Amino acid sequence: MSDPKEVNFVKEAKTVIPVNTAELTENDLQAADKLKAAYKSLAAQLGRVIVGQEDVIEELLIALFSRGHCILEGVPGLAKTLMISSLSKCLSLDFSRIQFTPDLMPSDITGTEVIEENRSTGNREFKFIQGPLFANMILADEINRTPPKTQAALLEAMQERQVTVGRIRHKLSDPFFVLATQNPIEQEGTYPLPEAQQDRFMFKIFVKYPSFKEEFDIARRTTTSTQDEISPVLSGAQILDLQRLVRRVPVTDHVLHYTLALVRQTRLSEPGAPKFIKEWLAWGAGPRATQYLILGGKARALLKGRTHVQTDDIAALALPVLRHRILTNFTAASEGISTDKVIERILRDTPSSEGELTKDERFKKIFAS
Repeated sequence: MSDPKEVNFVKEAKTVIPVNTAELTENDLQAADKLKAAYKSLAAQLGRVIVGQEDVIEELLIALFSRGHCILEGVPGLAKTLMISSLSKCLSLDFSRIQFTPDLMPSDITGTEVIEENRSTGNREFKFIQGPLFANMILADEINRTPPKTQAALLEAMQERQVTVGRIRHKLSDPFFVLATQNPIEQEGTYPLPEAQQDRFMFKIFVKYPSFKEEFDIARRTTTSTQDEISPVLSGAQILDLQRLVRRVPVTDHVLHYTLALVRQTRLSEPGAPKFIKEWLAWGAGPRATQYLILGGKARALLKGRTHVQTDDIAALALPVLRHRILTNFTAASEGISTDKVIERILRDTPSSEGELTKDERFKKIFAS
């Protein structure tokens, strides 16, 4: 184990960047080792019931340790629900599934007050009955199938970790993690999430079809009577400790500059924004995208066994963080340009080395604005 006050050097491209880890104590470094080991154990446990989807599982865990929420989008039958319920078992967390339907009311998920008679006094009193939101891990299944007023009932819970009923605030237990699913087909009769609510989700994760080998394993393993059991790996208290550890991971100024360069390029009015942004986007990402990229980069670094963040960590999370925070216009749609293609081009056009980034005239405008 290295000295926590030691200055490490991270080589990115042709630039050597000093990273000061003095903020991390010896206990923090030991906890980082435990987090890496726990990640391997979690992947192994989930591998008993989930075939493939390694990238999806990694992004879910990054969001969990960053104290964020996720939207999972994929066609039916890709084990989105099974993945989430299995993850809750691995983490020893209370799990609650809410099936969103057009007739679902806000009180159906937050809870409601009922009149109850006190048998000892005979008086009638209001008593709050908790809804399914009062759990550690919430599966909001097909969140776009319920009206906006019910979708909005999640906003306070996701942001403030509390529910207000009447004039009384009810605190939700920590950790609190919302995983919403969306079906990209059958959009008739659905209610797309408003941009303000999408921005509350740290990641939008695309769950894709399995490969041939993975689907072969799925067919062989799920059509027998054998069922694998999942063992808990982390407790709620341990997850809270790891969430606090993530925020103490140091970040260099260069990584911050790189992150800001990615996000601020998506804004049409930003000096230095490339021409294709103004041609393809209607609006860009806000400051919450920068925050989630940094927090996600810290969590990803720890999962990879590092106590410092690299530009590679930021670039790896650019798609799930930005794809639901930028909006393409009609021109992009007519040319078949998706938000992912826009983000991939931004990544290609943004140098990761400190020297190239700070000397580029276009990025000088962005940093000076």
